[in-house]
Amino acid sequence: MFYWIALIMTAVDQITKLFVRFNMQVGDSHTVWDGILRFTFYQNSGAARSSFQGYGRLFGIAAVIFIALVIYYRRQNRGERRLMDIGLAFLVAGAAGNGIERLLFGKVTDFLQFGSGDGILNIADLCINVGLLAVIVQQLFFSRGAKNKQAVS
Repeated sequence: MFYWIALIMTAVDQITKLFVRFNMQVGDSHTVWDGILRFTFYQNSGAARSSFQGYGRLFGIAAVIFIALVIYYRRQNRGERRLMDIGLAFLVAGAAGNGIERLLFGKVTDFLQFGSGDGILNIADLCINVGLLAVIVQQLFFSRGAKNKQAVS
């Protein structure tokens, strides 16, 4: 399931970014749902919140290293932690989705602007958020239960 989630979400990310690049100009903005969602085409050559501008390719290399480390971790820690596996798959999809663009273009395509429009994201960014949430929930709520069961045995 890990590889399917990572592959499908990376493909969804890349397809949506292609759609935006072919149908919008940088700076264009279209309201999808007033006050909730806007599509605003922005290209980010840095990291989150446009920090470290100009280091896109370096972050692309970091994404490749991160993906390799996650795959290594999964092989070393096989177990029945489905939520952790799902979370790691989403993290890999996010890293791959943004990493591909960073390596190819030195920047990523952002286009999702929620609410008041404080930041602009893409599907890969959303995958990273979902992945982090799943990993945190796994560690906080499910890992302790497994440790407690082992301690009682």
